[in-house]
Amino acid sequence: MPALTSPFITSFSHAILTWPVQNTSLTKDYVSLLILVLSTVFALTWYLWIFCLRKEKGSPPGPSGLPLVGSLPFLDPELHTYFARLARKYGPVLKIMLGSKAGIIITSPSAAREVLKDHDVTFANRDVPAAGRAASYGGRDIVWTPYGPEWRMLRKVCVLKMLSNTTLDSVYGLRRREVRETVRYFYGRAGSPVNVGEQMFLTVLNVVTSMMWGGTVQGEARARLGAEFRQLVTEFTALLGKPNVSDFFPGLARFDLQGVVKQMNVLVGRLDKIFEMMIEQRLRIEKDTEAAATTGDRERAGEDFLQYLLKLKEEEDGKIPLTMVGIKALLMVRAYPFLPLPVILQLQPDLY
Repeated sequence: MPALTSPFITSFSHAILTWPVQNTSLTKDYVSLLILVLSTVFALTWYLWIFCLRKEKGSPPGPSGLPLVGSLPFLDPELHTYFARLARKYGPVLKIMLGSKAGIIITSPSAAREVLKDHDVTFANRDVPAAGRAASYGGRDIVWTPYGPEWRMLRKVCVLKMLSNTTLDSVYGLRRREVRETVRYFYGRAGSPVNVGEQMFLTVLNVVTSMMWGGTVQGEARARLGAEFRQLVTEFTALLGKPNVSDFFPGLARFDLQGVVKQMNVLVGRLDKIFEMMIEQRLRIEKDTEAAATTGDRERAGEDFLQYLLKLKEEEDGKIPLTMVGIKALLMVRAYPFLPLPVILQLQPDLY
C-alpha cells in the first residue's frame, strides 16, 4: 500500500511546490499582454486624433490637443493672451477642442465682422451650458433662445423697454440719486479703506431693481427685497461662471458630477419665489387701482419693467404669446449686468 501511494503523493507535493512559480510567470505574461493591448489602443487613438480629425474637410487649423480632453490641460487663465498666441501660429480663424466639443476662435476684426454682422443669422444660436439652461428656465430667455419668431419677439421687448432711450431717460433721476448716494458714502469714509467694487455693484443693483419693480414694492420691503436679491445674484454669478465638466463632456451632463445644476436649481427656486411674489403683488395693485386710476395716471406714477411685461402679456396677439415663464426668464436676464467680464463674454460672444 505505501508503495502504491508514494508516487501520487510525490507528484502532488511537486505540483503544490511549483504552482506559485508557474502562476507568477502566467501573471507576468497576462500583464505584459494587457500593457501591449492598451499601448496599441492608445497609439491608434492618438493617430486618429491627430491625423483624421485634423484633416476633417472644411475644418480650420488649430492645436491637436490630447485624446478625450483636447486642449483643456493647456488653457491659460488669461484666455485673450492664449488665443493671441494661437492666432499667431494658426491664423485669424482657428479650431480648438475643449473636451469633446469643438470651438472656433475668431481673432481678426474682418472675420469677426463677417461672423457677427454679415452672417449673424447663421451664427445666432448658442450652445447652452448646463448652468445657463438651469438658470433660464430651460433656455427660455433672450440669451439662449434659438433664433426665430420667439427670439425676435423677446428682442423687440428688450429693445423697446429695457434698452430704449425713453426708458433710460425715465430713470435719469434715479441714477443720479444712486450715484450721489455712492459719492456721499465714499466722502464720509475719506481716509479709510473702502471696497469700490462692492459699492459699484450695489449702485447698479439698486438702479436695475428699481427699473424691474420699483413701482411695485416700496419702503422697507424694497430694501429687504434688495438685500435678498443681491445675495442671490452674488451666488448666481459665481455659479454661472464656474467651469463645469458637463459643458465639455455632454455625455456626463446627466450625472452632474460637480453638482452645478443642482446648486443652480436651488438658487433659481429662490429667485422664482421673489418673481412670483412681485408678480402677484403687481397684479393685486393693478386690480385694486383699475377702477380708480386711468392709464395716464399710472404712467405718471411710473411704469416699471414688470408692469410693462404683464401688460404686454394681456395684449398678446396670439402669434407668439408671452408666457409667465417667459416673463420670469426676462426678469432673470436682469442679473446679467452684474456678471464679471469673462462671464459676460462667455454668455454674449457678440460683444467681442
